[in-house]
Amino acid sequence: MDIISPIVMGILLGGLYALIALGLSLVFGVMRLINLAHGDLVVLGSYLSFTLLTRFGIDPLLGLLLTVPILFGLGFLIQQFLMSRAAGISDEAPLIIAFGIALIIQNAIQIITDPQSRGISTAYSMAGFSVGTFQFPVIYLMDFMAALIIVVVFSIFLKRTYLGRAITAAAQNKKAAQLMGINTKKIYGIAFAIAMISAAVAGAFLGMTFPFQPASGTQFLIIAFGVVIIGGLGSLVGTFLGGVILGLVQTLSGNFFGSAAQMLFVYTAILLVLAVRPKGLFGR
Repeated sequence: MDIISPIVMGILLGGLYALIALGLSLVFGVMRLINLAHGDLVVLGSYLSFTLLTRFGIDPLLGLLLTVPILFGLGFLIQQFLMSRAAGISDEAPLIIAFGIALIIQNAIQIITDPQSRGISTAYSMAGFSVGTFQFPVIYLMDFMAALIIVVVFSIFLKRTYLGRAITAAAQNKKAAQLMGINTKKIYGIAFAIAMISAAVAGAFLGMTFPFQPASGTQFLIIAFGVVIIGGLGSLVGTFLGGVILGLVQTLSGNFFGSAAQMLFVYTAILLVLAVRPKGLFGR
């Protein structure tokens, strides 16, 4: 039985899963907020990339020059004018707001477009490459490389820049950060907006890898939850490794037990990690 192909596919697929989950992990790590709208914001990024390609002929990678600022600004506004105010009401209010945002995005997309499944097709997203006798889609390799680049860039940003260290300080101890003169409200808005950068990138690569529709956000939110639970909420490196682990579980279980068993093994793996190590395999 061929085992090399599902292992390689699982690792590469894990890159996409990590890319989808990075924004969710970052928001929780900084604000201790589980953003229930994250999956729909990623799908919004897919629709923006799809629109730029079909209406204006702009390549999805080049289109990131437009979609990244759009989602960055949207993320900042959501945090400053909705999440921040909701956090002052109760711990549950931001969750309810995020759920409401998810519903609004889903219905707005369905009204503006239609409920049909979409996909972003380019020459490279349809191409393949060979490793010995094995064939793999180029877009899976691009997914993995994009996730790796985002993790490295975000990690360097958080460790080497003043703004990144301010975000880290606010995440570790909000009151201490405020005593040091850090405007935590503004920092939270910037952190949420930065998380939306990864959502925009994830949306473009997701659209080139899998079909999507207005209600797909829930499906990918569940995947993102699984990744951060395995890797550890708030850990960027852990999120990347969690994505790879989840991808491997999915492809290997499909290889040995059939495609119908894939998600059963994925959810079982998540449950086992929660039972044995609730903070995740790489969480602190």
